[in-house]
Amino acid sequence: MKPSLSLVHGQPLSTEPGLGTLTMPGFIREVTARFSENEALVYRVGDRAERWSYAQLWARSFEVARALIACGVNKDARVGVLMTNRPEFLAATFGAALAGAVAVPLNTFSTAPELAQLLKASGVSLLLFERRIAGKDFAAMLAELAPELKTAAPGALHSSAYPFLRRAVAVDPDGGADLGAMETWDAWLKHADAIAPALVDARSATTKPSDVGAIFFSSGTTSLPKGIVHAHRGISVQWWRSQNLFRTHGDVRFWTANGFFWSGNFMLAIGNALSTGGSIVLQSVFDPGEALSLMEKERVTYPVASMHQWSRMEGAANWRSADLSSLRYVDFRYPNREGTNIKTDWRLPLAYGTTETLAINCATQGLKAPIPKHCYGVPLPGNTLKVVDPATGAIVPRGERGELAIKGVTLMLGYLGKTPEECFDEAGFYRTGDGGYIDAEGRVFFEGRLSDIIKTGGANVSPLEIDAAIRNHPDVKVTQTIGVPHPTLGEIVVACIVLHEGAKLDETALRDYLKARLASFKVPRRILFLNDGEIVMTGSNKVKAGGLRELAAKRLGPSGEG
Repeated sequence: MKPSLSLVHGQPLSTEPGLGTLTMPGFIREVTARFSENEALVYRVGDRAERWSYAQLWARSFEVARALIACGVNKDARVGVLMTNRPEFLAATFGAALAGAVAVPLNTFSTAPELAQLLKASGVSLLLFERRIAGKDFAAMLAELAPELKTAAPGALHSSAYPFLRRAVAVDPDGGADLGAMETWDAWLKHADAIAPALVDARSATTKPSDVGAIFFSSGTTSLPKGIVHAHRGISVQWWRSQNLFRTHGDVRFWTANGFFWSGNFMLAIGNALSTGGSIVLQSVFDPGEALSLMEKERVTYPVASMHQWSRMEGAANWRSADLSSLRYVDFRYPNREGTNIKTDWRLPLAYGTTETLAINCATQGLKAPIPKHCYGVPLPGNTLKVVDPATGAIVPRGERGELAIKGVTLMLGYLGKTPEECFDEAGFYRTGDGGYIDAEGRVFFEGRLSDIIKTGGANVSPLEIDAAIRNHPDVKVTQTIGVPHPTLGEIVVACIVLHEGAKLDETALRDYLKARLASFKVPRRILFLNDGEIVMTGSNKVKAGGLRELAAKRLGPSGEG
């Protein structure tokens, strides 16, 4: 008898309960109608707490939409949002959707070269940004990238480096006296007065589920971040399905310090909180002690934190004293609850996904226990997954290992600047580069990446991008960046270096060199200096990474720190 092929379908999307309007304007309109007076978000700065109800979030988003329209933003125009977790991020994102535009969340860890690349690749016409983040002055950075900002009138920017960019608007607590052509948030919002509310209603009514809703950037198998284009339908489906997928009941109080430019946080926070009539407790930059204080004061029920964030919170001075009894939705794998008052039997469904599928495409929710190791459930409704031979693309038999490939309702529309043939196979599947198999019961098993992408602290890091930056240093002869297992971060970024003869470069100097060229999470945590003979090359003159991982792991020891 011929073995079954590794192809498994989720239930039809039409069978999924709880779905509302499948556009971003429709989502915010529906949840506002249901939960108008509920608290939608809280943002604490020191002793001051800013709270918006759903009605206020709607009003602020509507105001942003009117200002965007007044400034010439038309359908499908791209609106960059460069902000930490703050109320204006949500108003900017929903405002762009209401105006018929496309929200483009941008990485707040970006250095000047990285921001330049993101602005060029995204083609944003209007940038809404937070001026000061973690010691960076993005207004000064932008003025350096586009000197025309120093002389152009507000809204009249013409830059050959960024030919589509016309305006930059700063959320600036200092008032922005030296912003030049860049407008301050409050001054820019006054443009809204020129636009009748009916025009926003008319625009949002034309939005279709198939229209482009947002563009996310994610490090992939190339040296530069890829622009991943998503439709309104995929985003809305993930938001609506959150409460069923994660079994959240009643209004969720969701704490997050992870950036909304990560598609996973974008889906988890907005979906779990707003689809339930709950609230998002925003923390701009992660601080472990402050995070615990926020959870206690705001009676958080759902904290989303990576393993290394929990590890840092466990080491905070207020870990034992903080009242965490309100927490209900806590990942069973961490934190260490001994000595705390965290009491919950909720189990986080294991899930598999990528930015290309808006975070989650398979989950164990609904499967009977026990769940086997490496099992990530079955495809969610509207999705199909197959396992193919990485070399030929042919579907392999059930139980045989290969490359996971996915298509369905939350799959991206494509990559910016890429043809469909460069994004999908002939059957329309996205090949993930991840390895795994489908068992006889149709369950999906994920066993690791076939590519060399490093996942550290929840972020994907391209070793090619890091090596490109290291290779520019005049003292470096050979470089190979690898991921080495780490007990809390998953992996740490380790650069293996061979120097030119006579060079005196040390670890601190090279890290300082890279800090000016790479976001902080991409800078190697450790740098190992090797001899020529310790780096083995392939016949095509490429470094063999496998042997280096073993060598690095041995030198750094079980802690991964050396």
